[in-house]
Amino acid sequence: MYVARNISADHKDLIHDVAFDFYGRRMATCSSDHSVQVWDINDKNEWHCTASWKTHSGSVWRVTWAHPEFGQVLASCSYDRMAAIWEEIAGSTTQSQRRQGHWIKRATLVDSRTSVTDVKFSPRCLGLKLATCSADGNVRIYEAPDLTDLTTWEIQDQIQTKLSCSCLSWNPSRLHPATIAVGSDNTNPAAGGKVQIYEHSENERKWNRTSMLMSITEAVHDIAYAPNLGRSYDVLAIATKDVVIMRFDKKDPAMIGPAPGRNTPVQLDHQGAQVWQISWNITGTILAASSDDGMVKLWKANYLDKWKCIQVLKGDGSSVAPLLMQPKEAARETRGSSLPEPSVDAGFMSSSSVESRVNLPFLHVWI
Repeated sequence: MYVARNISADHKDLIHDVAFDFYGRRMATCSSDHSVQVWDINDKNEWHCTASWKTHSGSVWRVTWAHPEFGQVLASCSYDRMAAIWEEIAGSTTQSQRRQGHWIKRATLVDSRTSVTDVKFSPRCLGLKLATCSADGNVRIYEAPDLTDLTTWEIQDQIQTKLSCSCLSWNPSRLHPATIAVGSDNTNPAAGGKVQIYEHSENERKWNRTSMLMSITEAVHDIAYAPNLGRSYDVLAIATKDVVIMRFDKKDPAMIGPAPGRNTPVQLDHQGAQVWQISWNITGTILAASSDDGMVKLWKANYLDKWKCIQVLKGDGSSVAPLLMQPKEAARETRGSSLPEPSVDAGFMSSSSVESRVNLPFLHVWI
């Protein structure tokens, strides 16, 4: 059972993204008010805003944390065609000064000529790398050559996808070459598959496209690889009109589907609601999906690899337990209730907590 807590944010406009740090003890939010806020949780499980500053000259679409091995580092991207790297400076002065100057801009990445729609740090095993994607269809990979000086970032590779990019996700597996999945919000069905997967070849020293998922023909809003804790295959979740779960066997990349030998993706039906963002828990066993009907649904696969909705969380902070019903039954259970404001972001902070936000300047955290 999840207990909701309402957090009153100081954002003046729509909150686009929420990201938890590695330990789930810190949270960053970004908004159309051009700002980023950092929140910390105390021993009483109360969230407090410890930093708030203007980061860009346009709407801030995404914010992400680097692994703590590299320090307290954030990256943000914006409609102003830039991505920015931020680092927290140790030591504090007065509370007002902390809110103004605790985070320092280390670098600005200005290679994109259009809106930068997503930004993600690579898994720790790959070092301190950053991937960005833009509406011009380019994915750019940056690396910090000196970990003690984050003012210098070198562009290592640039991938031209030929489709406008809306989101990306690194494959977190240590046993697999560096892999990135890229989603497109192109609405033209004739443009082909809206998800492309690229793998880095050490021998060729370049990124090669290994797959284009032709079954995904609708605009993709979010994409997320599941954390891999010993599985012999990779799992990729895709947020389109509904949620699509794809499985990739490492021995045979062409084998895609919910079970070995099958090539049919699993579709999680949200009963007409548009799914905007998705997030896996730390073990990669539960998927949170938020949609424009004001709901956050938690999905889990059983031992037969059948996905079921295990919880429905409403944007007003309440929750509905569907008791492991089938996806359509779970949606039917909640459809008759009054709908709150649309929720379009959800993220796990740990294996037992989930967060969402609505299109108002406040947040809900379920613990």
